[in-house]
Amino acid sequence: MPVPFEDLGRLSHIDSRGNAHMVDVGDKAITRRRATAQAVCVMNAETAAAVRNNSLRKGDVLQVARLAAISAAKRTDELIPLCHTLPLESVDVQFEWLDEHRLQLRVTASATARTGVEMEAMLGASLAALTIYDMCKSSDRQLTIEQVQLLSKSGGVRGDFTREADSKTP
Repeated sequence: MPVPFEDLGRLSHIDSRGNAHMVDVGDKAITRRRATAQAVCVMNAETAAAVRNNSLRKGDVLQVARLAAISAAKRTDELIPLCHTLPLESVDVQFEWLDEHRLQLRVTASATARTGVEMEAMLGASLAALTIYDMCKSSDRQLTIEQVQLLSKSGGVRGDFTREADSKTP
């Protein structure tokens, strides 16, 4: 449903005339920003075993996905039109097998900046999951990507956020 024209000014990336624009963060305080996002890849048991054992023909799936996440986070401003360029200080990528079929990817981005790093973490998690899909698709056509979401953020005026453990939506 379209936003009524009179309400457009309340959306930070839309001006009062309905035009998209990059938010001016010049007056915001520079603070330490940190965000963690996740994605979950669900695959068949044979593919999961091959990923665990690093025996897929395409190579080390998790290391390639780690590099994809880091590269994606570093290029967020090039891929998402209204994102600011941020001086990322770190991007950490962790993998955890939740069970025989589900691999959780967690990407944490941090920067000392005027705006948050949520999109960098989200894009990193998304691209890592897509990389796993790409490397595994020949052995598992049913592989899915689920639960791409922000888990936590800190820094900034609006304060900290942590997603409740069992919640998929706020």
